[in-house]
Amino acid sequence: MSPLFSVSRSLERRPLDLRLVPSALSVWAVTLAGLYWSWVPTASVALSALCLVSLIWVVGRGRRWASGVLAVLAVTAIAATGMSFRMHQIDRHPLRTAADHGERVTVTAVLGDSPTPVEGSSYGARRAQDRAFVPAEVQEAEVSGSRFRSGGDVVLLVPTQSWRGLIPGQQVTATGRLAPPRPGDTTVAVVRVYEPPAKVVDAPAWQRTAEDLREGLRRASASVLTPAAAGLLPGLVVGDTSGLPPEVEQDFSTAGLSHVVAVSGANLAIVCGAVLLLLHAVGAGPVLSAIGGGAALVGFVVLAGPEPSVLRAAVMGMVTLLALVLGRERSALPALAGSVIALLLIMPQLAGTAGFALSVAATAGLVLLAPVWAGALHARGVPVGIAEALAVPAAAHLVTAPLVAAISGEVSAVAVVANLLAGPVIAPATVFGVLATLAAPVSGWLSEAFVWLSSPELLWVIAVAEHAAAVPGAAIGWPSGVGGGLLLAVVALGLLIALRHRGIRLTAVAVVLALGLVLIPTRVLYPQWPAHGWSVVACDVGQGDGLVLATGNPGEAVVVDTGPDLALSAECLRRLGVRRVPLLVLTHLHADHVSGLRAVLAHSGVGAVAMGALREPAWAMGDIARDTRARGVPIIELSAGQQVRWPSLALEVLGPRGALARSRSADDANDASIVLMASTPAGRVLLTGDIELSGQAQLVASGTDLRADVLKIPHHGSRYTAPQFLHAVRPRLALISVGAGNTYGHPSPLILGALARAGTTVVRTDQEGDIAVLPGPHGPRTLARGDPVRAER
Repeated sequence: MSPLFSVSRSLERRPLDLRLVPSALSVWAVTLAGLYWSWVPTASVALSALCLVSLIWVVGRGRRWASGVLAVLAVTAIAATGMSFRMHQIDRHPLRTAADHGERVTVTAVLGDSPTPVEGSSYGARRAQDRAFVPAEVQEAEVSGSRFRSGGDVVLLVPTQSWRGLIPGQQVTATGRLAPPRPGDTTVAVVRVYEPPAKVVDAPAWQRTAEDLREGLRRASASVLTPAAAGLLPGLVVGDTSGLPPEVEQDFSTAGLSHVVAVSGANLAIVCGAVLLLLHAVGAGPVLSAIGGGAALVGFVVLAGPEPSVLRAAVMGMVTLLALVLGRERSALPALAGSVIALLLIMPQLAGTAGFALSVAATAGLVLLAPVWAGALHARGVPVGIAEALAVPAAAHLVTAPLVAAISGEVSAVAVVANLLAGPVIAPATVFGVLATLAAPVSGWLSEAFVWLSSPELLWVIAVAEHAAAVPGAAIGWPSGVGGGLLLAVVALGLLIALRHRGIRLTAVAVVLALGLVLIPTRVLYPQWPAHGWSVVACDVGQGDGLVLATGNPGEAVVVDTGPDLALSAECLRRLGVRRVPLLVLTHLHADHVSGLRAVLAHSGVGAVAMGALREPAWAMGDIARDTRARGVPIIELSAGQQVRWPSLALEVLGPRGALARSRSADDANDASIVLMASTPAGRVLLTGDIELSGQAQLVASGTDLRADVLKIPHHGSRYTAPQFLHAVRPRLALISVGAGNTYGHPSPLILGALARAGTTVVRTDQEGDIAVLPGPHGPRTLARGDPVRAER
């Protein structure tokens, strides 16, 4: 008998206990309404529910359906009343009023979590990772000379460097400017802080102990494991992915393994399950087992930190243990619904978070679908262990795919197989990681020994993620947002219904086999991408630049800029088969051109990083110096007139010139971009960085021959491109590297109109995805990979 499921029980046809499900869905809906529409709609719902309770109490007395409806309405009224009261307090909070006017504030607050770097990148200013957010509970605040005590929650947006090292439970004083919070949150305001914390008070002893344990795990991992494995182990144990290399994190996302490094009910199920199995092995009774499991649960919450995601995971972990360890899937659904109700009543901010929705969906899939599927497979002759190994990842992937698609705009085609391969080693690696954490304060060598025992499992998971992500078509593009998620949910539901019929199942199996036998070998042996004989590729890196130029040597290319994302440029190079980069040019140091550098350095053998004389912004230069030094890659300076050649590529530096070449002002960063003329088999290609009117005018005035077959349009097609410059270049083909749905209005209709009137063919990464430029019989031609990346990704 497997410890996960009782297959024989899963074959029993017993009705599902759905009594609490309507109440859970109603509470969730009411909570979302309160979060996004404030207190008035929820107050209306509360009054309506109370009126209906009175009506049904009279009309439905003695009827069987009445008690169920009354229960749903009563729970709805309670949730709506609580939300309306809470949101009314938030709307009338003094800090919320002051935030609408952007006033300065000094707050004394208790941190609810450690500083977490903001995801993504900012445009032309400081990189987002240079800023971190910290949830905090305000104890006291001073606005416009008025001091008052407050219990409201705020988000502190702080400098990462000076706030790094703070832990949950510490009290700090900070001064900054207020801003309204984003919709769908229970925080009263955002405080933009630009100074180090003041009057820092130590956290409670149990918080300090938990941080010491986490630091012990990080220290032991770094001393024993490879960098990728050392970043993965804390992620498995407590969801700490701060040390996980960006290229590995992207592989996990593409392979559908991101849940492995997120604090979830699965972490708790592994830890508590190991404790329960140990207690069972030594003959402990139910009471002692319950005490041991509860102690493990509390200990994990303390270790990971009591932020909402961990508390959510604690409840979901209890449900998972109930369903998977005890095999009581029939009682698990009421427990899951009850957990949703309790969590949303206590922490309503969870209702609008993706993590909460994914946890609920995954747990529902595991307790409802997986046992049935495992039992059905076993009934058809599949061994129990294999049946469960197949059913668990398939059920989890099916129910979470609509949510993942809505968030990321893609569906992993390899997630089930990747989870099937990685799943068996996750539990032992996590257990060894927990033991290493507990041993760290006592014995360094014992902690490192447990870490060493986890090494083979970690390396296996990393290898599975890397190879799964490299499979052609591993991630399938899908419409993002609510509409895309609902569409995929309908498709998944239709598939579930259809597969209940034997004939449709056989047809589906035949189709899948046909696709596997025909399409996959075709994609591998005769891939459409990378395009054979490409000269230049504009990688779709979102709202930024990332260009690759073939040198004529196999597996080698020059890279110009690395985009705003930590991994997208490296992914593009991997798709192109580029392993060596003799020269990586950073046209200027804005985030949308340099933030992918670290991943490219990790992915490829880079010979040198080249840039202009302007080394601003300073934060970017500091990061570049640190990352290149860590890889032993030299930094060289390019100036106008320099040339460099390879078998199929020649580069000439055209700019910046004159005063722009000597500028030391960050305000000149765009116009001081390095401008390159590339001679390729597809013709002359002019690469312009983000030069604007001043830089373009200087190039035109210099008398340099700017004529080119292909023009990389400056600054993502902004309106600051002069007609005189376009006339001087007279391109046949215009490349625009720009993110889909960007908020800057790029590319400008004025520029698109000017190019159309000149007869120039325009191709855009926001519409085409990766774009390859190839030589053609009548000039350059293009081939697009498709699947464009959204700017916000």
